[in-house]
Amino acid sequence: MEQLTVDELAVRVGLPGSTIRMYQTKGVLHPPRKTGRVAHYDDTHIERLTLVQRLQSRGFSLPAIAELVAARARGATVASVLGLGDTEGPDDWVRVRLRDAGTLMPLGDLRPALLRRAVEVGLVRWRFGWPHVRRWALESGTRLADLAIPSDEVLDHFAGLRRSTDAIAREFVELFERRLWPTLEGPANQEDQLDRIRELLVELTYTAETVVVGALRESVRDAAEEFAQRHGLVPSGDFRPAWADEPVSIAENLVRRPGDEGVPDDPEITRFLAGEDEDDDTRR
Repeated sequence: MEQLTVDELAVRVGLPGSTIRMYQTKGVLHPPRKTGRVAHYDDTHIERLTLVQRLQSRGFSLPAIAELVAARARGATVASVLGLGDTEGPDDWVRVRLRDAGTLMPLGDLRPALLRRAVEVGLVRWRFGWPHVRRWALESGTRLADLAIPSDEVLDHFAGLRRSTDAIAREFVELFERRLWPTLEGPANQEDQLDRIRELLVELTYTAETVVVGALRESVRDAAEEFAQRHGLVPSGDFRPAWADEPVSIAENLVRRPGDEGVPDDPEITRFLAGEDEDDDTRR
């Protein structure tokens, strides 16, 4: 690896030597390796200074950069640094003991291949000789085990679900990158950009969770309706109860009348946007 003096490093990155020493004092640049009284810098220092300059151009303060660097050195994830949650509540990693594994899956399923696959699909992490799972996965796994669903099938569905959630996450990150990230370009005015990014990402994450959970509930409702129709658990669409012609207050909420649902036509949408029929009780 190339070894540089502080003056050579300053020329390479286009910064005064005093600035490089100040970065070391502030904790954004790691110390050089010393041979006697001579300090030697290398490619890692060039890479770090390039990162510092890039973040400063985005409006990050030196304390914020030092926080990011220190957190990364501790092995922290980007999610935890940005306040997206990684070790709190349902996202907490829980150590699984053998007696816990017995509640998560039938004893006949406790085999190395199954645990290995659970690690491969990201449901389990192996740390210090013990399996760990997210708290939400532990609780969900217990409920599925109570329903006697085979563990292999659970892992199959989780792998497919994770592919779907990865795609959803990429869409929201792309939205952040396309719409919000450009607004953070340039020096910060009143607040540090790291705090601003945290606020935006936390808000976007909360919105994404709300949208995904809401959409999933709607999908489950529709799927349940299809299931009931497919297995003949509900009357056919032509079924009409005897009291439908003289509805009472409750029946009015249960009976679907023409025009209650479905995709509206353009004239109906136009009337709505124009504010027409706002007080028409027959359309409620």
